Amino acid sequence: MSSRRRSRFTPSLPLLYSAHRYPPAKCIWNAAHPGALVIVTANVGPGDGQRIDLEIIDSSSHKNVYLSKKDVNGEKRFAITAHAEEDIGVCFRNYLDPGVAVEAKPRSRVIDLDVDIGADAVDYNAIANQESLSALETEMRKLEGVVKEIVDEMEYLKKREERFQSTNSTLHEFDIVIIQKHDFARPDPISLIYDFIPQESNRTFYDRAACTSA
Repeated sequence: MSSRRRSRFTPSLPLLYSAHRYPPAKCIWNAAHPGALVIVTANVGPGDGQRIDLEIIDSSSHKNVYLSKKDVNGEKRFAITAHAEEDIGVCFRNYLDPGVAVEAKPRSRVIDLDVDIGADAVDYNAIANQESLSALETEMRKLEGVVKEIVDEMEYLKKREERFQSTNSTLHEFDIVIIQKHDFARPDPISLIYDFIPQESNRTFYDRAACTSA
């Protein structure tokens, strides 16, 4: 079961995951451009007899797996860079330990998830400390990142529109060729019948049909 969210970032979400012997993956999805920095912060709550596994993937045809971690506990932070113009999925599975009996009320764990993408994922405070930037310079650096994201988004939309127009133009030309090659001339019904009659009876039938039509 997957929950798809097409957004630039995911605010902190408290998620409840039930434990199973063979748990299904539950994913949170976010749109990301190639080269975009993605920071995933997961805070896994306590839970006896359970094991949380984390996997970060994308929805491309290649099914890229960016990261896979087993037995995630407490607060963890992961950073990846998107490779494709697809959604990035943060997926969790909550395994019930083999030695724990299956109970009527399933055990569960709470996970607080925070996903930052692009400019939201950059730690500008660390950059300011490293480069000795003033507060104003730090804000300007943030604005530069936001503007770059907007420009990249506009460029992506432009290229996608061009691809759609090219596809529509190709399909339109193909339809015209099909119409031009199609023969709309209505055949002579007597000729059609003549073609399906045995050879020895063709001449007699054709003569009678011709006389009748005359």
